[in-house]
Amino acid sequence: MDRVAAHVEAFNAAVTTGDWTTFAARFARDARMTFPGLPIGPYDGRAAIAQAYRDNPPTETMTVIGSGDDQTIRFRWASGSTGAMQLRWTPDGQVAGLAITFD
Repeated sequence: MDRVAAHVEAFNAAVTTGDWTTFAARFARDARMTFPGLPIGPYDGRAAIAQAYRDNPPTETMTVIGSGDDQTIRFRWASGSTGAMQLRWTPDGQVAGLAITFD
C-alpha cells in the first residue's frame, strides 16, 4: 500500500473509531496542518494536530478520486463534496505537512 492510501485508510479508521491519537502518530513531531482560505489553524506539531482532531473530529470518511503523485491528492467525502490535500513527507514516511482545501 502506498503512503497516500495508508494515510487515507488511517484517517477513515479514526473517523469510525474516534482514535485520533493513533492517527496523529502518522505526523512528524514538528508537522504543520493548514486549511488555506479558511479561518482554521494552523496547527503546529503533532500534539496540536491531535488536539485539533479531538476537539473537532471529522464525521465523514474520504475516498481518493485523483492523484498526480503522492503529494497532491483530490478526495471526495462520503457526502459527495470534494477537496484536495497537499502532503509533504519526511524521509521516513511521516507526514511533515498537510494543507487541506475544500471545493
